[in-house]
Amino acid sequence: MACLSDESWVSLPKMLSERLSLREDQDEQERKRFIDSKIAQHRLEKFFPVYALGISRPDSDSVVSVFNSDDPLADPIWDAVKEEAKLEAEKEPILSSFLYASILSHDCLEQALGFVLANRLQNPTLLATQLMDIFCEVIMHDTSIQRSIRLDMQAFKDRDPACLSYCSVLLYLKGYHSLQVYRVAHALWSQGRKVLALALQSRISEVFGVDIHPAAKIGEGILLDHATGVVIGETAVVGNRVSLMHGVTLGGTGKEVGDRHPKVGEGALIGASANILGNIKIGKGAMVAAGSLVLKDIPPHSMVAGIPAKVIGYVDEQDPSLTMKHDASKEFFQQAAVIFKDGRSTGAQDRERSDEGT
Repeated sequence: MACLSDESWVSLPKMLSERLSLREDQDEQERKRFIDSKIAQHRLEKFFPVYALGISRPDSDSVVSVFNSDDPLADPIWDAVKEEAKLEAEKEPILSSFLYASILSHDCLEQALGFVLANRLQNPTLLATQLMDIFCEVIMHDTSIQRSIRLDMQAFKDRDPACLSYCSVLLYLKGYHSLQVYRVAHALWSQGRKVLALALQSRISEVFGVDIHPAAKIGEGILLDHATGVVIGETAVVGNRVSLMHGVTLGGTGKEVGDRHPKVGEGALIGASANILGNIKIGKGAMVAAGSLVLKDIPPHSMVAGIPAKVIGYVDEQDPSLTMKHDASKEFFQQAAVIFKDGRSTGAQDRERSDEGT
């Protein structure tokens, strides 16, 4: 058996010291590279609390404490997701494997999201491994998407009263899922990879019942509440902090070509099953009542309702999408009911007079 010579014993501490020093230098270089990476730059922006409006903060104490710290690598959303997943695994041991595979085994929110989306959209010919490679490749190299996935998650947590946690947004809410797959598809479309982008659009429609054209332009901090039946056309534009309820259509009139879809301003609230058609503008902070048919431009901060929609008042909130108050048109509907009743009465009287005349 080989043994160390006296000279080797003398030089061994020096060798170990040099190796340790080299390892420390390598670790420091890796740390600096990571801090200078795109993801770290994104996190350095420290855009929490969301919208920089002081409206809301993440509810988790751990998120607030991390945000208030000076750590440049802080990611309060991801920290909250992991903490919630650990607690859920303790409460429901049957879900521990699922939570580990979906969240706790990953290093960042981007990877976890890619895993969740890939497993939801996979089919026999589009494998989960292939989809995850696509999602991670796009998201990990696009800081705007990295920012949007967090702002969207915060929007769901803040505005949806049925949302239990950040963890539940990531794992279960199809409105969030369809929105993030759209973001990847939009990036692919912009890169000229249109066939793949359309394939993702098709899978979103099949799995989630949401049809968003990858060429549409959608801002950040978006809520697709329930999301079922949402349709967003090719040339549609949706501003930041918009809330869209289920069944909303941002479509064309069927007669136009080119730029033919609505442009929705920041902070707008669009009620369930509202149909907004044509190349028209929905002003900032406007509110469209459920079931309305909008065919003309809507002024900023106005309330519209009806078929076709008409202005019935104005909202006090800067961004009604954040308050999610859908009862602002209660007086309108009461008034409309009275008018409708009076109209029927007048019409009946006119018909009686006509009959008497004959």
